[in-house]
Amino acid sequence: MIITVTPNAAVDKTLTVPNFETGFRHRASESLTLPGGKGVNIARALKTLGEPVVATGLVGGRAGQLIVEGLQRENILNDFVHIAGESRTSTAVVDPTTMKQTEVVEYGPVVTEDETAALLDKIDYLARGARFIILAGSLPRKVSEDFYATVLGRIRRHRCFMALDSAGEPLRRGVRGRPNLVAPNLREAEDLVGHEFHDDHDLVDATRIVCEMGARNSIIKTRHGCVARFQVGRKQRVFRASVVRLEHVVSTVGSGDAFLAGFVSARFRKLDLAECLRYGLAAGAANTQRYGAGVLDAALADELLESAEVEELSPGS
Repeated sequence: MIITVTPNAAVDKTLTVPNFETGFRHRASESLTLPGGKGVNIARALKTLGEPVVATGLVGGRAGQLIVEGLQRENILNDFVHIAGESRTSTAVVDPTTMKQTEVVEYGPVVTEDETAALLDKIDYLARGARFIILAGSLPRKVSEDFYATVLGRIRRHRCFMALDSAGEPLRRGVRGRPNLVAPNLREAEDLVGHEFHDDHDLVDATRIVCEMGARNSIIKTRHGCVARFQVGRKQRVFRASVVRLEHVVSTVGSGDAFLAGFVSARFRKLDLAECLRYGLAAGAANTQRYGAGVLDAALADELLESAEVEELSPGS
């Protein structure tokens, strides 16, 4: 079983607005509303890829009810902790004429200490029967930035594979909790390491730094690929991977979440590391062909596997 944890789950709304400009009134040509938040998006993609997954996290209010009902309609197993506050709403405006997208994201509800403790207990309970746990996304207000590190320390005894995909201080502190995998995007990795990356050498070096900070393995996701460092026994293996640029892109919202789902799906099936990266890239690329984070066509992802290239590098290059 794979468990995804979304402390700051959301109602995600995607609006298609041709020729979008700020300061003007527009009408959306299309609208899509789905349960969201990083872990929920990852669970959706994992479900599409045929993996057994349960989504957990915090939900509250009418928006929280919509999140749970939406997951039930998608046949995604879920076991959330219900809180007094109102779950957030996130809105993405996609302009198909320029392929630019604008996202407006709420901070999320205020969460009490008792509600946070209930989520910790829930994760600990679910981890007993899990092979993989994915901790993903931002934290709602009043939840300690040590939350992910606390979770990692608590569930380590269950010996499941623990992946972390977050940003900012929760990511920085979470890495110290020694997750099996950290998978930030380029901007999140630059913030974590403390400087901008200018070439592949910087990316490779950054994966080393992230591992030295506490992660056993690290993947830095870029626009059309990734650089990854894995600990295999006493040795480290480093890969650079890329996928063909598709001519037509509908939306890139959630493609990083789909990447992680594809990677974990392949690891769940015990494929080799290079193949896991290919599956991740193919899933991420397939996500760009549909509106909705974590929404993809599994058959298209399989087709795109052939366009994903993986090259092994020297760990010090």
